[in-house]
Amino acid sequence: MTGFVLNMPPVAKLTDEQFYQLCQANRDLRFERNETGDLIIMSPTGGETSNRNGRLIQQLFNWSDRDNTGIAFDSSGGFKLPNNADRSPDAAWIPLDKWNALTLEQKQKFLPLCPDFIIELRSPSDSLKTLQDKMQEYMENGTRLGWLINPQDKQVEIYRQDREVEVLNFPNSLSGENVLPRFILNLEFIW
Repeated sequence: MTGFVLNMPPVAKLTDEQFYQLCQANRDLRFERNETGDLIIMSPTGGETSNRNGRLIQQLFNWSDRDNTGIAFDSSGGFKLPNNADRSPDAAWIPLDKWNALTLEQKQKFLPLCPDFIIELRSPSDSLKTLQDKMQEYMENGTRLGWLINPQDKQVEIYRQDREVEVLNFPNSLSGENVLPRFILNLEFIW
């Protein structure tokens, strides 16, 4: 989904609490903020993208429940990154020790950390360049493994710390490597 960027002058910048309340009051929209505080407003996805994303999340949650070493999140989960951006990846995961280190209040709002693992699923209206920039932002803020899944081109871009982006053409599955041991994402329902 292509986002509409609302440039926020310094006098109109929202506090973290104000941004959280704005999101709560407009649940039919998906908001993010970039590192300078500009609002990115995105509409809900279409049915095909929603189904694909649900299948990704289902597999991640099933693995996370079996593995029990961390917490998985769907696309409605917000993360306050170290660079001050507020982002909501399509799917995310953090280790249990990071979750347990959060206060109850932190757990109830946007999590003040960068996920160790994220998935972004390109919808038909998404700009590939915008998603690639977002993936780089995650990596610069601490994500250890990220997948940009591009059904239109039947490609997956794999992002890892301190390595070049790897592009796979029409893979059947993806491995969680050492970040999500024994997690295999079946891409059959995505293509």
